[in-house]
Amino acid sequence: MQTVEGIPVPTTSNPDGKLAEGQVPPDKKPKKAKDKTGAPPSRFSLRMTAGWWRSLQCIGMGLHFLAPPRPPNPDFIKSIPSTLASKKGQLDLYFYVPEGYIKDAASEKWPVVVNFHGGGFTLGNASDDARFARFVLEKCHAVFISVEYRLAPEYPFPTAVDDGADAILYVIQNAAKLRIDINRIATSGFSAGGNVALTAPIRVSAYRKTTEVPDYRIVAIATWYPITDYTLSRAERRASALRPEATLPPVLTNLFDASYLFPPELDLAHPFLSPSRASDDVLIESMPDTVIFYTCEWDMLLHEGQALAERLHKPPISKNVYYTMIPGVAHGWDKGPNPMKPPPKSEKLYGECCRKLRIAFEGEETHTLLHLPIKFPPLLQTKPKDESGSE
Repeated sequence: MQTVEGIPVPTTSNPDGKLAEGQVPPDKKPKKAKDKTGAPPSRFSLRMTAGWWRSLQCIGMGLHFLAPPRPPNPDFIKSIPSTLASKKGQLDLYFYVPEGYIKDAASEKWPVVVNFHGGGFTLGNASDDARFARFVLEKCHAVFISVEYRLAPEYPFPTAVDDGADAILYVIQNAAKLRIDINRIATSGFSAGGNVALTAPIRVSAYRKTTEVPDYRIVAIATWYPITDYTLSRAERRASALRPEATLPPVLTNLFDASYLFPPELDLAHPFLSPSRASDDVLIESMPDTVIFYTCEWDMLLHEGQALAERLHKPPISKNVYYTMIPGVAHGWDKGPNPMKPPPKSEKLYGECCRKLRIAFEGEETHTLLHLPIKFPPLLQTKPKDESGSE
């Protein structure tokens, strides 16, 4: 038994390795959704299975929230209409605001982090990253907005990305009312949410080519153990992992893929789905100057995350990439359901991430004695200097 994002799950599933009908073998690259999932299962059965796992995750996250210091509750929630998705509806934005925001109602131009939770696009809630929100409030002095994007299988691709783009557009179009600086926006996300933190800005960038959008600036993306390339098979990823037995088990990955990757003819290389497959021009245009990457040593998603980080850093894209591989941890380690204390390393790494976000918000740091700007050159950090994950 292992824990994945707060959920206890069995470590084995489909032990005989049989392929689903229509599924391509591990040595063949999947190109369409059907190549990855096989014949599409009943959407009703997927909804029933997802509902069961959602209930189980609620228990795990409840235990996660008990550990001191307790994470904050959202200060308020706004419900906004979806405008980009083909399936119309509402999505909720959970607002966590720094102390000064409440005390001084006349204050304006706060930086903002728009966050997306994990759960394979199938599980999870906007409140799941409240521990990270606390660090954003305290270290970045920024508003933290966590997006309750709609989940698969009820809402398969591209609804999550469309909802993420809608959340960013809402912030841009209502910045004055929300007292947010339209030129100091960042996105963040964990796992599936790490994917949306990358793909929602791509979606917004594409949208503004056909629709007038107020000038804005996304200054940073912080993405934690994201899935970035759906053209890789789960079997291929698992085989390349340092500890395959510690990776996401098939009982969950099969559910996630079958739920989100629909219809069967869906192109797995679509840039809104697989940011690693986006062109250089798309990434140059849509990615901010600062990209903060965290991957996990035992995660099956390690190599694709590292590959995208390296690509973003190198010419011709040439972004300022901070990459950290966290040693000795599995996917979603920071959501462990221990009611006694936060997961090891999580608070230190959250603080480190927020320091980089604050530098991106402020543009430059000033030396406390010389009062001269401290320059931070482009840095692709391949591994932390010590086992705690610090630089």
